[in-house]
Amino acid sequence: MRRIYFLCTGNSCRSQMAEGYARQMLAAEVQSAGVEAHGLNPMAVQVMAEDGIDISHQQSTLIDPEFFAGADLVVTLCGDAQDRCPTIPQGTHHLHWDLPDAAQAHGDQAAILEMFRTVRDQIKQEIQTLAD
Repeated sequence: MRRIYFLCTGNSCRSQMAEGYARQMLAAEVQSAGVEAHGLNPMAVQVMAEDGIDISHQQSTLIDPEFFAGADLVVTLCGDAQDRCPTIPQGTHHLHWDLPDAAQAHGDQAAILEMFRTVRDQIKQEIQTLAD
């Protein structure tokens, strides 16, 4: 079975959403992690639930060197993760999706939720591309 690792800075939003979609849409062993652990963002949980995906049980974790070394595909979801993640092992496929950090969105609640939904939809489209 294919192993896919989604990485971002804090493993709170983007990589968590990618893990949630990938678990539903891909036939693969999937995990997510961060170069730091910031905790699962409740707005990420909320917007994923709007699309029928429950990520509330997921946890923010640091990169697991063992899973990283055995991954077939590593996807970085931000420039910080791409710059700070360990060297991708030879033979491991790497994709980079440079997505905005919804956790850094500014404005009122509606504007922030809209940013989370936009990022969620971009991630869903990327996962669908992987599924195809």
